[in-house]
Amino acid sequence: MAQPQKFFENLSGVGKAIGVLTSGGDAQGMNAAVRAVVRMGIYVEAKVYFVHEGYQGMVDGGDNIIEVSWESVSSILQVGGTVIGSARCKAFRTREGRLKAACNLVKRGITNLCVIGGDGSLTGANLFREEWSGLLEELVKEGKIEASAAEQYSHLNIVGMVGSIDNDFCGTDMTIGTDSALHRIIEVVDAIMTTAQSHQRTFVLEVMGRHCGYLALVSALACGADWVFLPESPPEEGWEDLMCVKLSENRARKKRLNIIIVSEGAIDCHNNSITSEKIKDLVVSRLGFDTRVTILGHVQRGGTPSAFDRILASRMGVECVLALLEATPETPACVVSLCGNQAVRLPLMECVQMTQEVQKAMDERRFADAVTLRGRSFENNLNTYKLLSHKKNISELPKSNFNVAVLNVGAPAAGMNAAVRSAVRVGITEGHKMFAVSDGFEGFAKGQVKEIKWGDVGGWTGQGGSLLGTKRTLPAKYFDQIAEQIRSNSINALLVIGGFEAYLGLMELTVARGKYEEFCIPMVMVPATVSNNVPGSDFSIGADTALNTITDTCDRIKQSASGTKRRVFIIETMGGYCGYLANMGGLAAGADAAYIFEEQFDIRELQANVEHLTEKMKTSIQRGLVLRNENSNENYTTDFIYQLYSEEGRGVFDCRKNVLGHMQQGGAPSPFDRNFGTKISAKAIQWISRKLKECYRKGRVFANTEDSVCLLGMRRRALVFQPVMQLRDETDFKHRIPKEQWWLKLRPLMKILAKYKTSYDISDAGQLEHVNVRRPQHSDMGAI
Repeated sequence: MAQPQKFFENLSGVGKAIGVLTSGGDAQGMNAAVRAVVRMGIYVEAKVYFVHEGYQGMVDGGDNIIEVSWESVSSILQVGGTVIGSARCKAFRTREGRLKAACNLVKRGITNLCVIGGDGSLTGANLFREEWSGLLEELVKEGKIEASAAEQYSHLNIVGMVGSIDNDFCGTDMTIGTDSALHRIIEVVDAIMTTAQSHQRTFVLEVMGRHCGYLALVSALACGADWVFLPESPPEEGWEDLMCVKLSENRARKKRLNIIIVSEGAIDCHNNSITSEKIKDLVVSRLGFDTRVTILGHVQRGGTPSAFDRILASRMGVECVLALLEATPETPACVVSLCGNQAVRLPLMECVQMTQEVQKAMDERRFADAVTLRGRSFENNLNTYKLLSHKKNISELPKSNFNVAVLNVGAPAAGMNAAVRSAVRVGITEGHKMFAVSDGFEGFAKGQVKEIKWGDVGGWTGQGGSLLGTKRTLPAKYFDQIAEQIRSNSINALLVIGGFEAYLGLMELTVARGKYEEFCIPMVMVPATVSNNVPGSDFSIGADTALNTITDTCDRIKQSASGTKRRVFIIETMGGYCGYLANMGGLAAGADAAYIFEEQFDIRELQANVEHLTEKMKTSIQRGLVLRNENSNENYTTDFIYQLYSEEGRGVFDCRKNVLGHMQQGGAPSPFDRNFGTKISAKAIQWISRKLKECYRKGRVFANTEDSVCLLGMRRRALVFQPVMQLRDETDFKHRIPKEQWWLKLRPLMKILAKYKTSYDISDAGQLEHVNVRRPQHSDMGAI
């Protein structure tokens, strides 16, 4: 039964004071989290304080703990690191230090703490909370605070957010800063690949991750590295010989470069360190290859946060304030976390204990346990990497005698090539013969079908657009020719990677099965479109790259507006009728408004936005940013809104407009799109393998059931196969969008952070969940 809607207006922060601090190593996105905590706190009428320099500032007190205003966090969303400073603090580890910290908080009435940091920082916060009443008693005895103050502030609430580029905290899919660090790594790898190719070099790249190999693993997956070294999964005995053989084989296949990625905490199976220099010396002495070492170091911590990290941190920050307002003396200290695309709350110490269990497993050389304890996402990344990076000998491969075709349909989207590479290689590993279809259904009809081998897709992960070629043409007018091609090439299954046209195309093929027996084969679709408008999936390949393009452009435009003062920019985004890019781009860029088709607006709302910006120009933040989805309203066009704002804002601010256009479809795919495309395609091919076995009867494949044509989509927390025909009721075909879209729930978030009064449904929030401890068992890539 659906639970009743619950709105946060019932939660009041009146009389409450919230302190926000960043502690431990810095991470991109921390500022977005700080901004969200401050603005949400002020929005619910609580007092909010910055605690500068982490726990050190809390111990020292004075000007380190200051009350802040709405404008205090302006222009920090796009800044890396943490503007309130972070420091390691020895004093806070002593009871004497914590006594000083408690005194400083009580004097300001702060009994709610939002701690952004790693597991050490959060463990310290929990200890502080447990000791709180004892510390206050001691302060009363020493005469440093009044007994009435000890009674009034008798309980301390703690909510944590994990800010760590290593993604080394159990219980959350992604920690704040991880995605941005991956962006830095992939930028470097892409740049290095061009120079390595020129000189036929081997590059050994060392990335951060002293106790966790997440960055090394995902960047290896995202760039198709030849070898990766992780602390959780050391190479087997004799790895030196195996690695050298693999590098030699790759060179023999005309591959001009080798990339080896090493986590700084990499070890062998005897817990001995494996360094980048050791690997370089090995390659040079054994193979004589020209080899270079690049240690990325603190580059990974720097730079501007990615769109993903800004949205994640903003959501976590708001959730953190809600958790503090709802906390009672009985509520355990919790950590706000991400699972799939859901914000969840988990008991802090359960997460910390599980994180420590991973380290214990590695110390005791129980490496299979360590991988499992890291979580399903980590385990799937590792399994997928192993599948795609090591080509088996023909004698080792199963022989399925099935032919599987892969094609791209619709507009190009960054990450399509990573998906094709993954599909081809997993298909070959499963024993199938893989065929590539050029130029979508139109190319299929024209016979542009050819076998594609393992080596043909080498180096595809980092390339944007669609190397196979893609078209929007639907199959209906080519049924006869497509049926003929399926028959003549003996195609037994179809993987379609594309957007809304791919979805419509599979529906047409399904309906035509009655007339064309050739279409009675397993078919699966993987969503890939910048618009993110495919029913049955919360995310599409390509949308994250487009979102980062929009965010980067908005950052530059805001910088330009800050220089000229009193300027408002109106930016038009793509997406058809789907407002995902405009809404999420607005949230990531700190926009004042985002006009979308899904939330109808009229002249009164446009007028209210102009008045809101007029008021804003009276403050120290003298600039504005407004996003508009290209089809949000047929009459209120970008030109109309630009002219209206220009006229109504005359004398107060001037206006500029910018149509981003096809730059949103181009560019190298983001780490998220590479990883998502790789994993979702691998899972799709594994489904095809199962279906082919199920549907093989009397020497041929025959599949005519509804569940033999599926869309594989990300739904809340898992990847789910859904029969395409069952998704019809969820689709608005006229406007090419799903009838219900999860991201619309985040719409009030953008308005709150831009200082609009609004309603925010928090029905999904507020449930404290428990950490799901997984024990070692065989995995078949059950989740992303």
